[in-house]
Amino acid sequence: MSGKTVLITGAGSGIGAALAIEADHLGHSTILVGRRFEALQATATRLRQPHRIIAADLTTPEGRARITDTVTGTGLDILVNNAGMVVAGPAGEITDDQIAAALALNVAAPLALTRALLPALIRRKGQVVNMGSVFGDIGFPFFTLYSTTKFALRGFSEALRRELAPQSVAVTYIAPRAARTEAAQNFHKLIGPMAMALDTPEAVARHAWRAITDRKREQFPPTRERLFVAVQRRWPGLIDKSLIRLARDPAVIAAAKDTRS
Repeated sequence: MSGKTVLITGAGSGIGAALAIEADHLGHSTILVGRRFEALQATATRLRQPHRIIAADLTTPEGRARITDTVTGTGLDILVNNAGMVVAGPAGEITDDQIAAALALNVAAPLALTRALLPALIRRKGQVVNMGSVFGDIGFPFFTLYSTTKFALRGFSEALRRELAPQSVAVTYIAPRAARTEAAQNFHKLIGPMAMALDTPEAVARHAWRAITDRKREQFPPTRERLFVAVQRRWPGLIDKSLIRLARDPAVIAAAKDTRS
């Protein structure tokens, strides 16, 4: 699978940057997309294969048009919808602006960008990769908005996979657990009280690229969270008991409220 052209959104930091670096190690050329040119440039300095930078806001038609124009000239084999944001805290304290921003970046942007790039992907019998989360299977208390967006992305992935199968375009849904990235600052006060385990972005990227290379339907962490997802799908009541206990824990409640402050 070497020598592909891969477009990665949110490539300026965290998992996106790690995905780009791992793609480069595998011999792929990359198109790095994100809002901050300087951050994308920092990722680019670590690449050896051919690459391009597109500073664009995925949530705007103008930003997506800039990306589409570039792909029209280069072609595209793999689209990785990685850009996203995390909002944590009590559901009753989520603001309208946060709802709009999370839905725009985590849900609407990957749908709209995929739509725009489908002709290029179909021409090469390519692949759409959506970076989800275990929270897209397991709805976590105090992560209601984030879970909502990742449930939506998982549904999009499943429907799109079935729709594009006749055109030989693969759709892969990647569901890592939390990682040590800038986004983790939005919920860092919950990590201890919730006993959350975090992976490095590099570990997530290496694991993700195994599934991408094999054009798998979905991938979950090689950790206990994989078991939790399996239990959630078959016996959700068991997960209910565990997470409701967390939602009642005074230390978790205090940390969730502190996260919103």
